[in-house]
Amino acid sequence: MLKHGRFFIETWGCQMNAHDSEKLSGSLRRLGLEPADSEADASVIILNTCSVREKAQEKVFARLRNFTAMKKSRSVVVGVTGCVAQQEGAAIFDRSPEVDFVLGTQSLVQLPEVLATVVGRKEKVVEIGRHEENLDIPPEQIERVSGIKAYITIMEGCDNFCTFCIVPFTRGRERCRPVEDIVREAEVLARAGYLEVQLLGQNVNSYRDPNDGRSFEALLDAVNAVDGLRRLRFTSPHPKDFGLPLMERFRDLEKLCPHMHLPAQSGSTRVLAAMNRGYTREELLSKVVRARELVPGIALSTDLIVGFPGEADQDFDDTLDLVQQVAFDSIYSFKYSERPYTYASREQVDDVPESVKSTRLARLQEFQRQIQLRKNQSLIGDTVEVLVEGRSKKVESELSGRTPHNRVVNFVGKSQPGAIIPVHITRAGPNSLFGEYNH
Repeated sequence: MLKHGRFFIETWGCQMNAHDSEKLSGSLRRLGLEPADSEADASVIILNTCSVREKAQEKVFARLRNFTAMKKSRSVVVGVTGCVAQQEGAAIFDRSPEVDFVLGTQSLVQLPEVLATVVGRKEKVVEIGRHEENLDIPPEQIERVSGIKAYITIMEGCDNFCTFCIVPFTRGRERCRPVEDIVREAEVLARAGYLEVQLLGQNVNSYRDPNDGRSFEALLDAVNAVDGLRRLRFTSPHPKDFGLPLMERFRDLEKLCPHMHLPAQSGSTRVLAAMNRGYTREELLSKVVRARELVPGIALSTDLIVGFPGEADQDFDDTLDLVQQVAFDSIYSFKYSERPYTYASREQVDDVPESVKSTRLARLQEFQRQIQLRKNQSLIGDTVEVLVEGRSKKVESELSGRTPHNRVVNFVGKSQPGAIIPVHITRAGPNSLFGEYNH
């Protein structure tokens, strides 16, 4: 079945999960499988999952139920990978008997052996151990989705243990790759024609070369020097560790794009302390002011949680005030949901009613929507640099790309993916810009 089969991978969650799916695709390709357009054409189906929010986790189990009838009608292997796999392990089989294997976040390199056991011995397999080689899969073995932009893993895991966060339990403790290995991967990508790389880590500020202790800023310097690359991004830094050396890199490195995702989580100092975030709202605001002094116009995005245990009306108002003062270019906002293993699940009572969480989330999102609309409308009439990525998702006749500030631009005109072009902005919505390219 494997030699001439097809595979289908469905991905939830963050950029790290998306990159893990590229690694899984490369592994399956080396086994002789080809990608399928949908699960209906696949002999191997993998759900690469996220468990950061309870809603995302439950969607996985609902999705798995769709494969029950399929497995009765034809031969198909169903696997669960990612954070839900790492978190739940063999318990997934109890809830979803249609699953054949469970593969954890630090065990991707074991996929060939796992599939061989499932297919050859007709056995269910759970592999959620830690495999050191998982951190440094050769770039030639990664089946990347885009030929223009690429992810590079620089580290895995997190040592911060924020009270709400399951990442240290699903991704493990911090482990870093050497600078030389990361730069070599960037060079391979540049020679293959990639123009932009994004460095991935749960808390990139904590990066240290395991051989000589070089810092994240030193890594940025080294990747910035790679010939052929035009753009450099990273995600995510931690606000408590975001300091002057990193701010200066945004000013001094010509390839480092003027956009940073800075996950605030809350605008209330009291709630931030309960979350074990390690900074106050005043410290965060001070860092934003300093960053904008060094790099005027730098774009900032963030994560925000509403309804954290004990969050009062004043705490939520503090979050709205933070959003207003910073004027984020975009936010990812969520209702708090209790996650297993975390300190919050053991010691902090989830006492904000669901109706209050929903109301606060809707207010926050509409508040931010108006900010984004005003900021985007201020760009009408400007000409911006766009890295063309392909066709627009909404209008087939339009092309789409991103600015250095990570703003999505849909435009009319003739160009090719991979081109970097000037686009004149003619109108704007809260989530994207629209323009024209006349060459």
